[in-house]
Amino acid sequence: MAMEECIPDGTVAIIDGVRRIYYDGYWLKAYEPPADTLDAKKRLIQALTRRLFNHVEHGINIPGKRLDDARRAYETEEDPARKRVKGAMYAGALFNRATDIFTKLVELQELGIEIATDNPLMRECGGCLQEALKLGRLVLHRSGDEGIDELWGEPFRAFSIPVEAFYESRYIKIAQALREVDRIAAVMAATFATTPLFRGVEPLVFDFARIAKIKCETLRTDPDIFDVWAEFVTASERLAALSPTLGPGTDEGTRQLAADGLHLILQGRNLVTDIIRARVTMPKSAREFVERCETFAARAQAASHPPLAAADVGLGETRA
Repeated sequence: MAMEECIPDGTVAIIDGVRRIYYDGYWLKAYEPPADTLDAKKRLIQALTRRLFNHVEHGINIPGKRLDDARRAYETEEDPARKRVKGAMYAGALFNRATDIFTKLVELQELGIEIATDNPLMRECGGCLQEALKLGRLVLHRSGDEGIDELWGEPFRAFSIPVEAFYESRYIKIAQALREVDRIAAVMAATFATTPLFRGVEPLVFDFARIAKIKCETLRTDPDIFDVWAEFVTASERLAALSPTLGPGTDEGTRQLAADGLHLILQGRNLVTDIIRARVTMPKSAREFVERCETFAARAQAASHPPLAAADVGLGETRA
């Protein structure tokens, strides 16, 4: 660790035959960025748009051609809860409008028409992305626990900075996600080590976290994705299939503790899955999960050391 603390972020090295780049304490699998052209930016923004809608709540993927309708519905809504949802739909329409504009600009460029950076349509594209980014705080992740603002900012960054710089920013976010996965796994292992109900869960948790981190750093276009995804899914299934150790005479309180523990394990598995698929941190969800683990650990500790009854400590005895 002391040696790695001296390694500057952005250092590239070949490790076990794989090209890797160092960020925030992690050696991540490195990929060559595409050329910094309008076509590359178009493909990147299209991919980021699909990625965004794959991770956020349903119903907000509104076509860009319905932007005016979405804006009107949002601005005229007075109920706060409904306005949040309509704001999310408006953000989706803005996002798609920007993608539509950029796609057409690239098509014009491919026909030999030069597109200047100060072109009015380029400015409108950037404006749509900026407004979508502001409204992105209204949009929830599909889990319903929190929003992921980072996903809304990525297309604007891809639009406004060189492609290579955008790839570098992604490595930083992936490293942050891996650190959060490590933290969640450590908390889960420590939590369930407090009770014999879940003996043997630690290696399953750490194996799941290990392959989850590999999945996080592996692009879908990588030939290794077939093996990586298959290993990730099977590790996830092994963790979910864990059964608590319950004897035939187990009391109801212990059975409830076991059921709550299984539910917590599934929540941890799902949270890690959400993080590594989105490749960004989910601080609110992680914080709340850690708090639930702390509560469960306290319950498990109390169940394993119940308070002594008065008779057991010689209290309440009648004097002669």
